[in-house]
Amino acid sequence: MRKSFVIFLASALVVASGISALGQVKITPLNIKERTLANGLKVVSLQDNSSPTVAIHVWYNVGSKDDPQGRSGFAHMFEHMMFKSTKNMPNEKMDRLTEDVGGFNNASTWDDFTNYYEVVPSNHLETLLWAESDRMVNLNVDEANFNSEREVVKEEFRQRILANPYGMLFGQYLEKLSFTTHPYKRPGIGNLDELNAATPKDANEFYKLFYRPDNAVLIVVGDFDQKQLDTWTDKYFGRLAKPTGSIPRVSAVEPERIKEQRFNETAPNVPFPAVAITYLAPNSKSSDIPALRIAEKILSGGESARLYQSLVYKQQIAQQASFNADIRVDRGLLYLIAIASEGKTGEALEKSLLDELKLIQDKPVSAGELTKAKNQLITEAIQAREDNDGKAIIIERAVAFEGDPNAVNTDIQELQAVSAADVQRVMKKYFTDTNRVVIHYRQGEQK
Repeated sequence: MRKSFVIFLASALVVASGISALGQVKITPLNIKERTLANGLKVVSLQDNSSPTVAIHVWYNVGSKDDPQGRSGFAHMFEHMMFKSTKNMPNEKMDRLTEDVGGFNNASTWDDFTNYYEVVPSNHLETLLWAESDRMVNLNVDEANFNSEREVVKEEFRQRILANPYGMLFGQYLEKLSFTTHPYKRPGIGNLDELNAATPKDANEFYKLFYRPDNAVLIVVGDFDQKQLDTWTDKYFGRLAKPTGSIPRVSAVEPERIKEQRFNETAPNVPFPAVAITYLAPNSKSSDIPALRIAEKILSGGESARLYQSLVYKQQIAQQASFNADIRVDRGLLYLIAIASEGKTGEALEKSLLDELKLIQDKPVSAGELTKAKNQLITEAIQAREDNDGKAIIIERAVAFEGDPNAVNTDIQELQAVSAADVQRVMKKYFTDTNRVVIHYRQGEQK
């Protein structure tokens, strides 16, 4: 109910005050507390007693880029294993501790990190802190748990990648063909051969290397007393030993592209041609990120955005057309993707996508487009702050991508400061002919 009201309020501000209204919104900074335990665990907390719930997030500095050589998909598979038994908890106990009290839990694996999270009534906070500390060091990485979750991930691969007509494009070729050196080129879901080759021993080594207090951040947002939270974190996490071995880090650097590269890929179940055009992006700490986020909205922020209006509505050559700014800790990807309408070709899609890029490079975006894009992003930022889990998520992303949880308190100002000239500048800077990879994808035999 509260979130719906805020969304309504944000919309009303636009209607009542004109399209520039949201650009002037000021949000009270989040009063974030930080501390680091002796074993290296970072604890980030935000007290909000407005509702009797609490969000608990545990962020680990390990993602699919850290998959061992020849074991792509490993970080993702290990995410599944973290819901199995521990020394003190049976299988699926995390579900019982959350769902049975009216809460929920989940996890996700990204290129750069893995996160686990729960939202529960606040009187269950202590129990969940104990449970998260337990699976941080006491997971049963045995053959039964390993084989069970490997089969789950293999089935996920079959459904998401093989059965989906465009699964190979989005889930394999996009990254594999866009990166040459950095392990980002290995798709996060992995592949069946490497999943089959993995062993419980591999999993146990991965667990010991990366799942440790000095490689994690505990984020707690919601209804709690700060002194009590400190006592509980000391009690359950403070007792965990800090391993003596070092944590391996990716050192590979993706080189600048020096010329356009083109690829033609096929799969047997592709009903309509598709094309993906990718460009290397700056890392997540670049000052160009706000302008790129605004460009993303202008090109692809709904049916009134440029790509939909041009390729889908006016030219009718595409069923879908989008631009994504996939920002990562190291170099990310800026990519445009379109799926052809019946009877249209991938070549026509490529030309139209490049034409749209040239338009935004040659002429500054209008004041209306700029303000609309800012309003969309600011509204999203307001919505994210309206419940405990949303606030925990944006704090977690600030930790992951900017190395500072307090970056959440400057993101809106950074968006507000972006000008039409900034958007034009970043579009010229990154969307160059030599920084381009073009992937055509159509029906044919699987390579």
